[in-house]
Amino acid sequence: MKSRLVAGAAAVVLAIIGAMLVMTYAHGADQRAVENLEPVSVLVVTKAIPAGTPVEAMSASLATEQLPGSAVTESSLDTLSDSTGKVAGVDLLPGEQLLKERLVEPGNLKLQGSVDIPAGLQEVSFQIEPHRVVGGRIARGDHVGIFISLKAGGLEAKPEKETTQLSLHKVLVTAVQRAPVATPSPQPTADGSAPSEDTSLPTGTLILTVAVNDVDATKIVYASEFASIWLSKEPLDATESGKPGIMTKPEVYK
Repeated sequence: MKSRLVAGAAAVVLAIIGAMLVMTYAHGADQRAVENLEPVSVLVVTKAIPAGTPVEAMSASLATEQLPGSAVTESSLDTLSDSTGKVAGVDLLPGEQLLKERLVEPGNLKLQGSVDIPAGLQEVSFQIEPHRVVGGRIARGDHVGIFISLKAGGLEAKPEKETTQLSLHKVLVTAVQRAPVATPSPQPTADGSAPSEDTSLPTGTLILTVAVNDVDATKIVYASEFASIWLSKEPLDATESGKPGIMTKPEVYK
């Protein structure tokens, strides 16, 4: 009985030693292979780093690795010491080498999807229902026409009249925020063809941010507070007829 236990224990020990020898050999082979390829130390992203992250906050998301020289680009960094004060210019993903050109000065940061604001304009936001915004089919970078409707006071001569006016033309949309809505995955049709375009009605509200001058910003705020707003999708080449100006009940049937 004792001899069997001794033999069994010896077999386990030999198995462990064998496994350790194999692992040691494999690791040594990897090291020798890298050494033969002139290894270079580089910083590699280990955890996703969002665009705009300061260099001073990246250390926990980076690691120094030895890579074959042939796999390292000329702009790969091995230290952050020369990049103080900079930020990530784009999202950095795990596994990629940290490149010099991906770190930029904070003033040069341009987030993905951002829109350039023309000089002299300011941004203002307002909330609106999807059916008043071309069914919600508006994205940053689009241009819209802004209609303002007043229940009274739009005409000095007839202050009691309801009025509507296309008050602002070709306004630049800089941001669109939507309430998250769960949408089911499109299902293939019975014949196996691709599903048709989704025509379901939008739900929730949107917050639109637009770039306008100070006077137009005031109009938008006033309309959001005391009147109502409707938008059209108005590309830059849309025709402006200049009519009908202010719309009233009699004008509707002309």
